[in-house]
Amino acid sequence: MKKVVLSLSSLMLAAGLAGCGNDSSSGTSGETKEGSSNEEITLRVAWWGGQPRHDYTMKVIEMYEKEHPNVNIEAEFANWDDYWKKLAPMAAANQLPDIIQMDTAYLSQYGEKGQLEDLTPYTKDGTINVENIDETTLKGGNIGDKMYGFNMGSNVLSVITNDDMLKQAGVELNSENWTWDDFEKAAIDVQKATGKYGTNPMNPPDVFFPYYLRTQGERFYKEDGTGLAYKDDQLFVDFFERQVRLIKAEAFPTPDVSAQVKGLEDDFIVKGNAAMTWNYSNQYLGFAQLTDAPLTLNLPPEQAENKALFLRPSMFFSVPKSSQHKEEAAKFIDFFTNDVEANKLIKGDRGVPVSSEIIDALKPELTEDELKIFEYVESASETASPADPPDPLGSAEVMKALKDISDQILFEKISPEEGAKKFRKQADEILSRNA
Repeated sequence: MKKVVLSLSSLMLAAGLAGCGNDSSSGTSGETKEGSSNEEITLRVAWWGGQPRHDYTMKVIEMYEKEHPNVNIEAEFANWDDYWKKLAPMAAANQLPDIIQMDTAYLSQYGEKGQLEDLTPYTKDGTINVENIDETTLKGGNIGDKMYGFNMGSNVLSVITNDDMLKQAGVELNSENWTWDDFEKAAIDVQKATGKYGTNPMNPPDVFFPYYLRTQGERFYKEDGTGLAYKDDQLFVDFFERQVRLIKAEAFPTPDVSAQVKGLEDDFIVKGNAAMTWNYSNQYLGFAQLTDAPLTLNLPPEQAENKALFLRPSMFFSVPKSSQHKEEAAKFIDFFTNDVEANKLIKGDRGVPVSSEIIDALKPELTEDELKIFEYVESASETASPADPPDPLGSAEVMKALKDISDQILFEKISPEEGAKKFRKQADEILSRNA
């Protein structure tokens, strides 16, 4: 198999040697015609994830290389934190991989700074087949009329439970309509009965605080991205006061303990150290594969009244403007999206597939655990509301500010009230640049 994993040092050496030598023209003009069997093409493909994702992605790459013998794919992968740390200097050196796994939190940062190619032409000319993809789903990676990210799948926020631990604690969840108070009580009951955490941390807070706001009928960002949408800081206070209570009850880990979790393999529920884990639905399969405990996908608290849940693009594939092989990159995205045999390996790990044809083809092939994810997303979509727009420019700074302030609150360095004021001041200063 023709693949290589590059270290950060070798990437930066390549950046230093290549300088600005890459062609940054559009994928439909100004480039060498790609795809002929005689032209040797090397594609760099980068993603984050745990070991199961790495393993099957390598197999999909092998399949693609076998069908396209002129294409050599260099794989670059890391865990979430390391991935973004490596991507930033590559972007600064104009040496981003040809295909980048992209998250909604960073889409604006890279897209609006002119570093990503608009993939719309490749969907319109059929290079990426979108015939069986819903228009709303397809536009999940759009900023304005530019498609800077191709949606790889749909996720829904979930609470995954270790049913043995809940049973030991005498906890019965009615996930259709449980409340935040029910969640807190369940976590504390588990701790009292087992001595373990009731729940994993609600981290990153920029995922779970916005969900909490949606349960209260509010939103995190203004639609135009110029500031915070919610006006009542008591919502911030209530959200973090609950977590402080759970930490004091030893039902919730402190940030230093949480920082030791680097991937699915280290998650509290995998290690048997927590009864609940807040995660997106596509993570369920990884947890199920890594533990023998019986697990259940549950709707999060208070999702129904304000239709707080939404189908979130799990992640995107983006192509940088600096790529010399945009058309071939688009062909790989098409393969990853529409090839049935490839998706029998992927099986929804990157979200429930966006193609209805792939969903229909996969269902008879799915294991019980894999089918649970598909059914959960289908069930949640019945009451879900539209997703928020991609995070605005500056969101990465806002995320960092919220994480830093969250840590200060949970270590009881500052009160939730102080944290609410501090966060609003910092976030509005960052977002005001978009005005």
